Formats: sequence, C-alpha cells, structure tokens
Amino acid sequence: MEIREFLAIGMFILFIVLILTGFPVGWVLGGLAVFFTALAIVFEQDLGIYTGVDWSYSSLVIERIWDLMDNWVLVALPMFILMGLLLDRSGIAAELMKNIARLFGRVGGGLAVTIALIGMLLAATTGIIGASVVLLALLGLPAMLEQDYQPELAAGTVCAVGTLGILIPPSIMLVLMADRLAMSVGDLFLGALLPGVMLGALYIAYILTFAALRPEVAPTPEDAPPPDWQMVADVARIVLPALALIVLVLGSIFFGIATPTEAAGVGALGALGLAGLKRKLSLTVMRDVLTETSRTTGYVFAIFVGATAYSLVLRGLGGDELIHRALLELPLGPQATVMVILFFTFLLGFFLDWIEITLIVLPLVAPAVESLGFDLVWFTVLFAVCLQTSFLTPPVGFALFYLKGVAPEGIKAPTIYRGVISFIALQVLALGLLFLWPGLVTWLPSMAYD
Repeated sequence: MEIREFLAIGMFILFIVLILTGFPVGWVLGGLAVFFTALAIVFEQDLGIYTGVDWSYSSLVIERIWDLMDNWVLVALPMFILMGLLLDRSGIAAELMKNIARLFGRVGGGLAVTIALIGMLLAATTGIIGASVVLLALLGLPAMLEQDYQPELAAGTVCAVGTLGILIPPSIMLVLMADRLAMSVGDLFLGALLPGVMLGALYIAYILTFAALRPEVAPTPEDAPPPDWQMVADVARIVLPALALIVLVLGSIFFGIATPTEAAGVGALGALGLAGLKRKLSLTVMRDVLTETSRTTGYVFAIFVGATAYSLVLRGLGGDELIHRALLELPLGPQATVMVILFFTFLLGFFLDWIEITLIVLPLVAPAVESLGFDLVWFTVLFAVCLQTSFLTPPVGFALFYLKGVAPEGIKAPTIYRGVISFIALQVLALGLLFLWPGLVTWLPSMAYD
C-alpha cells in the first residue's frame, strides 16, 4: 500500500475521531483538508515520496465551491425547509391530533396510531426531523402518558415517526443524495415513496399488534365516543388542504411539469397561503420562520463547503480508488458486498450525522455498487433507509436529543433508549424487505419512464 493511501485512511479515521469532540463539522472537514494537504506536501517535497496533492488543490476547492453555490438543484433546499416550517406554524398538526384521536378513540393503541398518521403527514410536508419530533412530542407525549401508555412505547413512537421526514418525499436528504451522485431528484423521490409509506405502515402494525397482545401498555379511555361520519368529515376538512399541497408539489415533479426547484417554490408559496388561511401569519411568525430557515440552510451549506474541500483532498490521495478497489476485491458475491456496505453505514450512524455520511461516504461507495451491476436508485434508497436509523441510535441519535429536550418530567434517557429499540428493529426489517424485493423501490420510477 502506498503512503498516499495510508494518508487517505488516516484522514478518514481522524475525521470520525474529531467529530466525537463536538467541534463544528464544517470546520473539522475543512481543517482536515488543509492539514493533510500540508502533510502530503511535506512527504513529497522533503522526503521525496509521491502523494499527488499540493497547494494547487486550494484553487480547485474554490472552483468546486463556486460550482456548488451555482447549483440550481440545491435552491430547493431552503424552499423545502421554509415550506415545512410554515406548515409547522399553521396549526394543522394540532387540529389533526384532536380529531384523529377522537376517530381512533376506541382502538387499542389508537392514540399512538394517531401520532403515527400525523407523523407521516408531517413527513410529506415538513421533512425537518427536529421540528417533527418536537411537535409530536409536545402534542402527543403528554396525552399518551395521561392515558397511562407505557412510557417506552410513547417515547419510541414519537422518536421513530418523527424521523420519517428524512425518507418520505420531499426529503432534503434525497435532494442532497441526488446532487452528490448526479442523479434525478424525481427518480429518488419516486423510489423512496413506497418504502417510506411501508415503514410508516410497519410502525402502525407494530403498535396495533403490541396493544392487542398487551392491552395494558396502550389502554383505551372508557368514555371514548364511538366514531361517526362527523368525525370523518372533521378529519377530511383538515387533511385535504395539506394533501392537496403534497400532491401539487410531488405530482408536479413526478409528471415532469416542474423541476424539484420550481416545485419547492410552489410548495413554499402554498404553505404560506395555508398559514394565511389559518390566520397564523404575523411579523413574529415570519421572522422566526425566516431566521430558522436561514440557520438550517447555513448549517447544511457550511458542511457542504467543508465536505467539498475534504472530498477533493481525499480523492487526490487516492481514497476513492482505494475504497472502490477494496469493495470490488472482497471475497464475497455482489449482494454480500452491498450488505457489508449497509452494515458499516449502520455502524457509522452511531457516531456520525446523516449529512456527513451522505456527503463523504455515499459518493465513495456508490460507484463500486454501480460497477457490481446494481440499480443506483435502489441502492441510494437502501442507503437512505439505513441512514434513518442514525437518528435513533445513541450516542449521536438526534431524535433522542430532540425528544429529551421537550419530554415531560419522568421521561429519562434510558426510557427513550428502550423505547426506540423495537422501532430500530422495524427499520432493519424494512431494509431487509427492500433488499430482497428491489421492485418496492424501482417500480414507481419504471412506471414514470413507461
């Protein structure tokens, strides 16, 4: 193995170590790029060992960052974030909580099912994990505890359902993945739609089964009124405007009427209109929403800048060739190789955020998977499902932190950890189903092409 490849391995290991210090990710990535560039120059100029990296990479980094900021696909990110935050402030979720809870009042685990359904709707509108988990926790967790739900089931439901927004379109993670791999955002949205809905259905099936086998973990209130058509009408009145916006945004992308960037703008405008109809718009709300949109967008793009520099230096040291060669030379079949990649991605999710894994790891392994003859949309959706677990796995499971920050007194961290174990198992089950039946991912994109 050449010295440049040892440097590439050291660069990746040091990245994982420094992330655990809590230092800002963008600075870690950029700092490592500068440090290993200097180290490579020392090896080449002072020791006469070829590394292939010099200070000319600095100018290349600037060119890459300029191309990044000039990318129209990424304009969809702040628009989708703005759309989600506006819908969050529109009060739709609170109204849904009240009415769907009445509709499922006599069903064992009905309140948890209500949280799951609202979470799926939020996933298709908000797509921001922090906002979804916090909102579901504030709306549903006290109500479930008041109804004597098992704390683990209540906390696990909120955490798991709140993470669906990273998978169900329009997902900002899928936008980033499409950009990194030069893929169609529409293809990824289509490919992830059925898996996202399937995962939500698995959550609901688990809740209903668990409540049926052990009624004491999710009791039904004795005074719950029977469902009637008025309840159904109340739910439809609240759900239909949000569903219309989802269909407008995703449908325009799926049918080729609008690009994801244009659809994101339409979605943001539609969310603004819905918030106005609900009389939730004010200068204070708009200031808060715009500030949070700017903060979230700035955080993502800061990591983008650092990741651009890091990836360029890593490739200059031969890191991409090393990983590509190592994967293709594994003494395993193609399917086993993909399983190894997903397993290590699952483990990385314990320590790294999805953004770092998407920007650094995915572009390194995707070409090798494509060389093995697999459909890239299928693999990318598998990768996305695998990354969803990173929100639930300690010590860096952000959904756990979001919930702990707003959970009622008495909900301790161990309670939350125990609660998410079953849902992590369901995510692994969904990953297995998608692996065994690729058509669950590829069917909708193929129908769009037909």
